[in-house]
Amino acid sequence: MANHRSSKKRIRQTERRTEVNRNRIGRIRTFVKKVEEAIAGGDKTAAAAALHSAQPEVHRGVTKGVLHKNTAARKISRLSKRVAAL
Repeated sequence: MANHRSSKKRIRQTERRTEVNRNRIGRIRTFVKKVEEAIAGGDKTAAAAALHSAQPEVHRGVTKGVLHKNTAARKISRLSKRVAAL
């Protein structure tokens, strides 16, 4: 257990930041899941619209530091490839 005042404060900050980051990651997963459901449904226009709304969310995850830049690029690339194949 932390004994210094600064380390106790750091624990509190980390807990708050972890909660925020989990919410961000969950939001990204939700948007990606909507794209995958539209792809599974076979509706190209719905899948393209879902992908169009998911892209900014994934890139926002990069700017907020919850996703690596290459991870986001890979996710978007794979999703757009699947939408184009419909």
